[in-house]
Amino acid sequence: METKKAFVRRPSARLAEGLVTHIERQPVDFELAQQQWQAYVDALHAAGWQTIEVDPAPDCPDSAFVEDTMVVYGSVAVIARPGADERKPETAAAEEAARRVGYQIRHIEAPGTLDGGDVLKHGDRVWVGQGGRTNAEGIRQLREHLAPLGADVIAVPLSKVLHLKSAVTALPDGTIIGYEPLVDDVESWGEDFLGMPEEAGAHVVILAPDTVLMASSAPESVAKMQARGLNVVQVDISEYEKLEGCVTCLSVRLRGL
Repeated sequence: METKKAFVRRPSARLAEGLVTHIERQPVDFELAQQQWQAYVDALHAAGWQTIEVDPAPDCPDSAFVEDTMVVYGSVAVIARPGADERKPETAAAEEAARRVGYQIRHIEAPGTLDGGDVLKHGDRVWVGQGGRTNAEGIRQLREHLAPLGADVIAVPLSKVLHLKSAVTALPDGTIIGYEPLVDDVESWGEDFLGMPEEAGAHVVILAPDTVLMASSAPESVAKMQARGLNVVQVDISEYEKLEGCVTCLSVRLRGL
């Protein structure tokens, strides 16, 4: 059986200083955040995933959100160029980790910007949110890097949330789910779009063909997924949600190696 692997990164002691864009700043309990991070990692392990720690970045408050540092597709890791200057130092150690596990490395170069959290993948489709952190040039470069692998890179508008995957994610069967008040153009996702009753319910990490990881802050959405026949692993990430984080942000799931 193929080993499922994911990058994770321990939170910085400066986590409470992380950027907030669309919400009001709230106090962050760092001790609780550490416990929640470990519980998240433990949940991956319990689901059969092996985690690989990217070297910590103590001077980067948002560094636990490791998903933003890269986009992995097939044998390629495209190293992001974060849209927020404060986050640009996060990518160096992430690139080294990707190189160590055998990815071919590509880069988003200036003037392009791209955050990994703006990229939603399912099958050969790669949707990229164009808005606050990711620009048109970053999307053009990503398309150029992934075209040889057969990826169809599709730009979608983004204005109501920090990252695309703060608004929509995909279920194992390819159904796109989202919290409609935060989705710029619901109709663009087609007739199979499934609205969720809570903001945090729009975020899933696919752990297996029949299992997803979700935040415990979305009980109605969890019930909706269970009613569809999915097993749901729940984690409490309240301290990361205070910084516009969600379950996808805390890992980079490695597929294709």
